Amino acid sequence: MSDSEDKESKTEAPSDKKVRDAIEKGNIPFSREAPMFASILSILIVLTFVTRSNTKVLTEKLSLFVDRPQDFRLDSGADAAILFQALALELGQFLTPIIAILAGCSLAASIFQNMPSFVSERIRPQWNRISPMGGWKRIFGRAGLVEFAKSLFKFGTITIVSLLLLKSEQTKVFNAMFSDPTLIPEIMLTMAMRLVSAIAIATIVLVAADLVWARLKWRNDLKMTPQEVKEEYKQMEGDPMVKARMRSLAQDRARKRMLAAVPKATFVIANPTHYAIALRYERSEASAPVVVAKGKDLIALKIRETAEKHGIPVIEDKPLARSMYDHVEVDRMIPPDFYKAVAQILFYILTRSK
Repeated sequence: MSDSEDKESKTEAPSDKKVRDAIEKGNIPFSREAPMFASILSILIVLTFVTRSNTKVLTEKLSLFVDRPQDFRLDSGADAAILFQALALELGQFLTPIIAILAGCSLAASIFQNMPSFVSERIRPQWNRISPMGGWKRIFGRAGLVEFAKSLFKFGTITIVSLLLLKSEQTKVFNAMFSDPTLIPEIMLTMAMRLVSAIAIATIVLVAADLVWARLKWRNDLKMTPQEVKEEYKQMEGDPMVKARMRSLAQDRARKRMLAAVPKATFVIANPTHYAIALRYERSEASAPVVVAKGKDLIALKIRETAEKHGIPVIEDKPLARSMYDHVEVDRMIPPDFYKAVAQILFYILTRSK
């Protein structure tokens, strides 16, 4: 069966078990655009709150190397090592908050979509991942076309936003050539902040659409064929034939236990051939008669046969036998509605035995 035919046959929504199994194997919906948007947002945060102040501090400290080089000794390798350590410390203080913000935003984007978890299945080597044919299908399949369209949208958006921003800032750029050179970094920082802000706003629509697309595609890929639904139901509920056989065996065991209790009955109420209810009444055991067995058709005949074999009275009362069969349970006392009728039968049996 071809891939297209197989996909067409998957018409059933994925079951809860199919979804759980997919998540346990690391197959989760994931949008690649969300981390990209988080990166853009983190760059904007860095430019707005970190770069201006930290760059000023770093520039002031590094300017000492240019303005006062005589303060730094380089007579030996140890002096050079100390100098490099100082430089590394200053650069580390400058880069640490930037790296922390970039990493934090990327991690937040991943957690927003799905909680991180370690799945060995995702890192297990699989030949289909390096298959040229599989790679060709991924590139030129529907998913590949969607990724290509998203890339075109991002490229077009960034290009248009950059051109519009440069056009609007053209005058400032030309004027900066004739202004104080120390103002150029501030102008460049402002332009970078505006550019990144515009790109972030423009890509919000793409990110929202990609989040929805990722989940819809994930659910669609997990769809099942009617045969898969049946097989999963069999696995969860058991084979219907096996379950029917088990029910039959359980009923047989229950019937055997019930018929074994008939010799303990005090009397049996019967419809001549269709229904039979065996009752036991001992004041020391219960306040009302207890049903030890009941049955209809062949089971009723077996109850009567066993009762007659052990000398237990069999009272024929068609309406009472039919009514009691529908309302009494084995090993339980009879309902109060039947007290009067059963009491009359008990009185009849006791007076006849005397």
